[in-house]
Amino acid sequence: MTIAGPLGVSVASTIRRNRTLYAWLKPVADWYANAAGHRKFGLKYDDLLVEERPDVERAIARLTPREQYDRAFRFKRASQCSVLHDVLPKDQWIKPEEDVRYLKPHVEDVVKEDLERQKWDNIEVKRTR
Repeated sequence: MTIAGPLGVSVASTIRRNRTLYAWLKPVADWYANAAGHRKFGLKYDDLLVEERPDVERAIARLTPREQYDRAFRFKRASQCSVLHDVLPKDQWIKPEEDVRYLKPHVEDVVKEDLERQKWDNIEVKRTR
């Protein structure tokens, strides 16, 4: 799920560690997130993940009932905006500090479990004498 460089190090973690690089790229990242427009419809970034993927489906099932309710509410509100061909009032937009990755940790856990399951399923037992 993370973009890794040639040495297997996450690009995002490298940028966060380098203060100068972070200072240069953070405004661009903020601009891009605002330009994407999902916050104007009341959606968080993780709401945009494709639900038809098996790992995302299983991750959504792991959300708490409150998180599932909030997610459904955000989708209904965004659908209403789509029908009206309008965005939410500015005071109802998702603020950058509210736009946290609530689903990504669950997706990463599902992927790790799948990899572990695959390793165990493909294990070869050799008989020694």
